[in-house]
Amino acid sequence: MSPGKQRMNGFVLVALILLITMLAMGVGCRKGPAESGETIDQSGSTSSTETTTVQSQEKAEDVFDQFARYWMSDDYRSMYGLLSSDAQAAVSEEAFITRYQNIFSGIEASDLHVERIQTDESSPLIIADEQSKLIPFSVQMNTLAGTVSLTDYQAELRLEDTTAGPHWRIDWSEKLIFPNMQSGDKVQAKVLNPQRGEIYDRNQHGLAVNGELISIGIAPGKFGPVHEEAIPLMAERLGISEEKIRSIFESADQPEWFYPIVTLPSGANDLAAELTQIDGVLYQKIQGRVYPAGEAAGLLIGYIGPITAEELAKREGQGYTPWDKIGKMGLEQVYEERLRGKRGGEIIIVDGESGQLKDIISRQEAVNGETITLAMDVTTQIKLYNQMKEDAGAAAAIDPVSGEILALVSSPSFDPNYLQTYVPDVVQESWNTAEKSYFQNRFKMTYAPGSVFKLITASVGLKAGVTIPDEALPIDGKRWQKSAGWGDYHVTRVKDIGRPVTLRDALVYSDNIYFAQQALRIGAETLEAGARLFGIGEPLPIDYPFYDSQLSNNGLGREVLLADTGYGQGEVLTSPLHIAIAYGALATDGDVMKPVLELKGDLASVWNRQAIPSEYVGLLTDILLENVESPEGTGYTNPAAAVRMLGKTGTAELKASYEDTEAEENGWFVAMSVDQPQCVIAMMIEDVKERGGSHYVVPLVKQAMDAIILE
Repeated sequence: MSPGKQRMNGFVLVALILLITMLAMGVGCRKGPAESGETIDQSGSTSSTETTTVQSQEKAEDVFDQFARYWMSDDYRSMYGLLSSDAQAAVSEEAFITRYQNIFSGIEASDLHVERIQTDESSPLIIADEQSKLIPFSVQMNTLAGTVSLTDYQAELRLEDTTAGPHWRIDWSEKLIFPNMQSGDKVQAKVLNPQRGEIYDRNQHGLAVNGELISIGIAPGKFGPVHEEAIPLMAERLGISEEKIRSIFESADQPEWFYPIVTLPSGANDLAAELTQIDGVLYQKIQGRVYPAGEAAGLLIGYIGPITAEELAKREGQGYTPWDKIGKMGLEQVYEERLRGKRGGEIIIVDGESGQLKDIISRQEAVNGETITLAMDVTTQIKLYNQMKEDAGAAAAIDPVSGEILALVSSPSFDPNYLQTYVPDVVQESWNTAEKSYFQNRFKMTYAPGSVFKLITASVGLKAGVTIPDEALPIDGKRWQKSAGWGDYHVTRVKDIGRPVTLRDALVYSDNIYFAQQALRIGAETLEAGARLFGIGEPLPIDYPFYDSQLSNNGLGREVLLADTGYGQGEVLTSPLHIAIAYGALATDGDVMKPVLELKGDLASVWNRQAIPSEYVGLLTDILLENVESPEGTGYTNPAAAVRMLGKTGTAELKASYEDTEAEENGWFVAMSVDQPQCVIAMMIEDVKERGGSHYVVPLVKQAMDAIILE
């Protein structure tokens, strides 16, 4: 037999063996897949389909995961593309997109995370049958009602024929928005606003509190017949232009609605009663911020107002909305984070027809702001302000033993209640045209202290052993310079007492030449170190943003600058509060106390020990007491104050250069009650050159001290 025939016979034999084997297994008795409607997957198993002829190569989990990714990126249009044909027939693409956008923006959803729930290690989904599968999943997101975590979602997927072949599709319903939601239901979101925290003084008198205000408005239907006569009358009584009222009336298109004109303070009941006698003029009580101390504490407490776009951008991610109010200045701004509280929220599902509650998705209660109690005494604040409100200046009052700040005054000031109600035209005009700004916070600023600084120089010199109390320096005339190397510059003093000058003389007569010479003796390094014990050059250890005091701009390397620094000129800058703290050391055996702005139950604490050597506290106290009580002293007045006090004056020249002879002057006086020391007052008044210099300030402080301690 030829080789070709042998190979052919071999193929036939193999074919016969295979056929016999298949017949023995019964395979030949079954219909083929095309005839039976069954499909065989790659593993050889079979499944039944009605319309699908080829098994989909994609997995249901993959389709769901893509749906989840679109959801997490707010791509609602792509989500819709994965919906089943039945789902798309039930809801249009635009309705679907709008539904998701409205709900998830309305609840302020962010950081949304969707994750499949593993039912066990081997089966991440529930198989209903080969044509539909249920995938359990969870959703977590941040919302206006806090973090929402829901774990009872189930997504049903169907295998559908498409022009591109069989694909898994999401059989969508409202249950995929929230598990207990049905078609026609509504999702409602509500912000729960906190109460802003309040500020009180040491005696629980309100400084910034929540209260009722009075909104005055018109109902156009009733106001219309009388508006020609009523508008001028209202404008006059309210102190606003007629045009403001007229424009509101003319733009009002609902005759029975209430259209606000102005908001009055809570105490303006008489004015409200008078205005509501006019037909169509109505009032409503509304909640608002009230500042009982008015302008006396305006620059200390500050005010709240609508948040600006710039402030909103700066505080992005901190929970502010365009409708919020925020602290604008003063303690309302300093303590904003503590006062504002934390808003809450509620997300619920209600029946679309009945409006009945069906489910609470999440509720987070609002957290009210803190109540803050200051060391300040509002009575002291008002009395101190009343003494200086006609002038531009700043003042501080402290308890010298505890360091508690009793008052911080800046003048002129504004009434923050106007900024919660309305500003009459005459008030607005005064603000706009004022030579000295009503809104400049002077008490937190630093100024040249002039001769009130001499206590610090004396203390440093005594501590260093270079200032000898009984040593009399031979100073002649009113002008002095160390050497010709100073050129035309001389240190000057007001009075030549006609004899050598001791420490007592120098403080009582306020001798600049004496303290210039002492500064040169002390030296730059020692003076800087000694001043630091008074906190000069360091931030004040309180929350309020005071300007930092300083001894110099870049050190005391120049001899003339060192000399000038000794009597509080040169480049020395400090605030009235810092000066009050320094003089308070005379009541604590030389220790400088930490200033206390807020009462938190803490005990008084020392900032720096022995800034004034304790052995010299009595001497300095006696000299400064003589400065007030002796006719020779710069702090003497007749009649004297009723309260016994020590004190020191200071006149600071605001020279642009050593040659400046036209410079304006600021006047200082600092005083401390000496019988069981209760109060130190440091006051600075601007522009006193033609008004007696520092002597203009002395009676203001004395009258304030009497009023604070005796009344």
